Amino acid sequence: MIDLTNISIQYGGQVLFNGLNLSIRKKDRIGLVGKNGAGKTTLMKVMMREIIADEGQVVMSNHTSLGYLKQEVSFKDALTVFEETNTAFDQILEIEKQIAELTEQISNHSDYTSADYAQTLENLEEATDRLQRLGGSNKDEAISRVLTGLGFLASDFNRPLSEFSGGWRMRVELAKILLRQPDFILLDEPTNHLDIESIIWLEGFLRNYHGGVVLISHDKEFLDKVGNRTVELVAGKIYDYRNSYSEFVELRKSRVERQIIEAKRQSKEVEETTKLINKFRAKKNKAKFAQTLIRKLDKMETVEIDDMERAKIRFRFPPAPRSGKEVVSAESLYKAYGDLKVLNDISFSLMKGEKVAFVGKNGEGKTTLSKIIGGRTDFQGKCSLGHNVEVGYFEQNQAENLDGNVTVFDFIDNAATGELRQRVRSLLGAFLFSGEDVDKKIMVLSGGEKSRLAVARLLLQPVNLLILDEPTNHLDMAAKEVLKQALLDFEGSMIVVSHDRDFLKGLTDKVYEFKNKKIHEHIGDLQSFLEKREIANLNELERGRRTETKKASQSAEQQKRNKNQEWELDKAIKRVKNKVSKSEKLISQLEKEIAEMEAAIGKADFYQTEKAPDLFLRHYEERKSSLNSEMENWETLSIEIEDLEAQKNDLSR
Repeated sequence: MIDLTNISIQYGGQVLFNGLNLSIRKKDRIGLVGKNGAGKTTLMKVMMREIIADEGQVVMSNHTSLGYLKQEVSFKDALTVFEETNTAFDQILEIEKQIAELTEQISNHSDYTSADYAQTLENLEEATDRLQRLGGSNKDEAISRVLTGLGFLASDFNRPLSEFSGGWRMRVELAKILLRQPDFILLDEPTNHLDIESIIWLEGFLRNYHGGVVLISHDKEFLDKVGNRTVELVAGKIYDYRNSYSEFVELRKSRVERQIIEAKRQSKEVEETTKLINKFRAKKNKAKFAQTLIRKLDKMETVEIDDMERAKIRFRFPPAPRSGKEVVSAESLYKAYGDLKVLNDISFSLMKGEKVAFVGKNGEGKTTLSKIIGGRTDFQGKCSLGHNVEVGYFEQNQAENLDGNVTVFDFIDNAATGELRQRVRSLLGAFLFSGEDVDKKIMVLSGGEKSRLAVARLLLQPVNLLILDEPTNHLDMAAKEVLKQALLDFEGSMIVVSHDRDFLKGLTDKVYEFKNKKIHEHIGDLQSFLEKREIANLNELERGRRTETKKASQSAEQQKRNKNQEWELDKAIKRVKNKVSKSEKLISQLEKEIAEMEAAIGKADFYQTEKAPDLFLRHYEERKSSLNSEMENWETLSIEIEDLEAQKNDLSR
């Protein structure tokens, strides 16, 4: 287990965390979510002890092992892909050396009854067990399996790492972490450099992983498929939900709605109390009452409403200029980089209003065809744009081409026309630029910030063909929603290269799969395409068969044991639900009593009609304390029910 206790961190006088507490268990699959800048990466670095908190501590066993995938990693270019991945087994090599030394010690022993001999045998047994757990006997096979799952071909294994892009190198680093099998895996934006097939493979790996997993990701589908717990960071606070991401989103809406109601109630209470203070503070016989009310206001904790406003912001592209019926026409396209063929005899057309997605493994030519259509690279064959086609192009390295001397505000304001100029600050806010940030020069922004700025500017361009190459890599979920809604409203034609399944879902009406230097057309959106692929590959069917075989092979005795356990769990769930019911009744009664007491305290003649006002106020505080305690009890019981029901569900699978 990893325990973070009372973690507090400040940067430049601003509070990032304030008394944060979090416990992570071995079977947890935690999605760590929150706006960019909320402190998600910082919290991971605190767990890794790369950052020391101003206050609080991180507690874990000395034997706990962690694997951490950062967003940026350095590599040794001299090694091949396989050699670099093999460094994951440095621990195995050390254990193998230890086993050899212990084996030699045993062979040199003459007294087989001595305590030293027994201890050496025990040490050898422990080392052998550790080696088996780490898969030392078949590490080459394990390396091959993980590298293939992450998209590498067998022919890539012996290529120098220097021949691969940063994204592929990140896959090697991820492979090393997975192969080390640490107790806890911490992954910061792992899907940014993966294609859809590799993401699906990683989901399966993490779901079945023996240890704990903590993920930072803006990929909703990935979080849903892997996570069983969602931890949200908001304004230095932490909200912990034992739910998948989609379930958390609904619960968060309810939380914010309650905050809004409570904030309105509190505002009204403060207003009424302030009126009473102003009314009675100058009167001699009411001064004591006024002071009581002042103390009450001083002790009152302000109800804060968590910010979700950016998700509601909506922008539309300017009207698309009219174009001809055929927007793009390509025939017999061929493209190679030196001896490496990427596209071979490709024919492609895009009609007015069509929205298509390019998907497939990295390196199959998605970006290359996008560049050909956008006029960004040379090729062999034919490719032309239709009548009056105006192209808006977003490429992955867009950030490198921005004018560094222009401010953030001016960069967007200069591209805005008409009524959009009045909404420049709102647009910048939706993409995480607010306050003094809008006056910064582009040259001081990070790569991710520049990419977000380039995406924001897209929303201002009057074009009729959009070509977007991985536009969501540096966007948080709220900013992605703003962009997706704008693209759904866009009247022109569109080509999107993306691995973000949730972003693509429902966005396009056609999918082109890139495979073996060819493209294959699929009618429908990405969800439809993935469903067809799963059926075609028999993945779901095979999983279903294995499940049925497993159930059929269970002995009658095992089934009987499961039934008995289910029966015991049902009884336990019923007992806890009864406790929850009693707790809810008590909470309701306490809330009613507190409301009645507050009404009495609020009366102008409270100190005249109440015989013992100080005792009354003490009873009032006691009931509020009881209410807080009972609310905590109710929450504990609710979590207990969730755990029991999860155990029951596991038995029935």
